[in-house]
Amino acid sequence: MLGIVRSWFDRLFAEEETVVLLLLIVACLLLMLTLGNVLVPIMASIVLAFMMQGLMARLIGMGVSRWLTITITYTVFVTIFFGVLVVLLPLVWQQLTNLFQELPVMLRQLQHLLLLLPQRSEMFTEQQIREWMALASKELGSVGQYLLSFSIAQLPNVLGVMINIVLIPILVFFFLKDKETILGWMASFLPGRRPLLKAVWAEANVQVANYVRGKAVEIVIVGVVSYVAFVVIGLNYPALLALAVGLSVVIPYIGAAVVTLPVLLVGFIQWGWGGEFLTLFIVYSVIQALDGNVLVPLLFSEAVNMHPVAIIVAVLAFGGIWGIWGVFFAIPLATLVKAILYAWPRPKTPELHPNDMLLGESGDI
Repeated sequence: MLGIVRSWFDRLFAEEETVVLLLLIVACLLLMLTLGNVLVPIMASIVLAFMMQGLMARLIGMGVSRWLTITITYTVFVTIFFGVLVVLLPLVWQQLTNLFQELPVMLRQLQHLLLLLPQRSEMFTEQQIREWMALASKELGSVGQYLLSFSIAQLPNVLGVMINIVLIPILVFFFLKDKETILGWMASFLPGRRPLLKAVWAEANVQVANYVRGKAVEIVIVGVVSYVAFVVIGLNYPALLALAVGLSVVIPYIGAAVVTLPVLLVGFIQWGWGGEFLTLFIVYSVIQALDGNVLVPLLFSEAVNMHPVAIIVAVLAFGGIWGIWGVFFAIPLATLVKAILYAWPRPKTPELHPNDMLLGESGDI
């Protein structure tokens, strides 16, 4: 048994590079587990700088000088960053506050609408519906107490948030300006001969960059289209719900399933079983269908194609390790893991003809 384990270990870590790569992975995991909260502004800045690399590459390809490219790219970033902080977030916060203030009234309206179900179907009784609503009211009360205690507990972190708002634009500027210098300094600690690390970096850099930029464009398009559609229909809390729909695309499959409930629930409470609710259902379904069947193939034609099971496992695994940040960055992290697995050296095996897998040496099955 020990011989088998030793043979497996020698085969996987026969080269110096594989040991270095393993140590880098372990070091990164330890840093994220121990200093994850401290590294949040750095990680966010790296992601935002990744998102702006596409614009920089296009400007440089057009012959624009490097300093002018950095100036234009950073100006676009700062405009979007502070535009979200000054315009979008206050609007969303106002609508979220209104939603919590109107929740008791909405629950009474929902109860009134649900009490009509026994008249239309024998599957539900009035007693069942009243029990459900009592349970929902109890849970809502506990959620309200949790949010209140959470908001009070987070008051000391307001200063930290303000510091991050200042730090992130500064870090993004230096990541854009000194990208090559920073990467060169980090590479100076690695072995001189590193084909494995270069293969992992090249694969991860292309795939993660394409994914991050594609997701940013998808969030904006889906969010804006949803907001316009909700405003035209007349749905309450359009900015809040559109933001939720836009952010839901970050978590494939799971995000769309989770955000559908509040969108339809708000529409049901507002209109009941009417034509407006049917219109909302159709419009929302069309948005989701166009996103999944048109927008995603266009944006991610060059990005990694992962199986739905792998995506769900990545969301659960990284979400369990790093919470909400792990959920948001699950797919890029899974892409990095896939790049490492694909680049990891494997023992060479002789190529077999398809018939050789069915026939023995004598040709018998």
